[in-house]
Amino acid sequence: MRKTLSMLLLATALPLTAIAAEPGEPGPVCDMGPGHYQHGREGMAGMPGMMAPMDGLKLNAEQRQAVNKARLDAAQEKREITRRYMDKLSEADKEAMQKELRASRDKADKTFREQLTPEQLKQFEARKAEGEKRRAEWEEFRKWKAEKDAKQN
Repeated sequence: MRKTLSMLLLATALPLTAIAAEPGEPGPVCDMGPGHYQHGREGMAGMPGMMAPMDGLKLNAEQRQAVNKARLDAAQEKREITRRYMDKLSEADKEAMQKELRASRDKADKTFREQLTPEQLKQFEARKAEGEKRRAEWEEFRKWKAEKDAKQN
């Protein structure tokens, strides 16, 4: 009887703790609701991804929606441009594709920046510069490692 009562109490306590748990904050850039997080924000090898500079900017709902729409539109446009040029691999075509992709990226960047307040823009620029610094350090390390490995072989 005592074991049964203990098990019954435990069985009822577990669902209650799940119900009482506090919901989490929405993901950094998505508006999926409490307790849901955007997966894949980090880049390769655990390094900060391209969305990392936007962390902590406290975008309002309208800004988040506009930024997400701009990102999705830019990704779709990039896929279409890439498909269009995939079969054409001459140098002239490669340059045209790079130019068009660069224009698409610049357009998306401009749309994103227009949504930010001056303070948010300042924070974003600082975080972006920090990311570029880290990438440069990582590239320097990779070169050093390659040279070291080449000397050992």
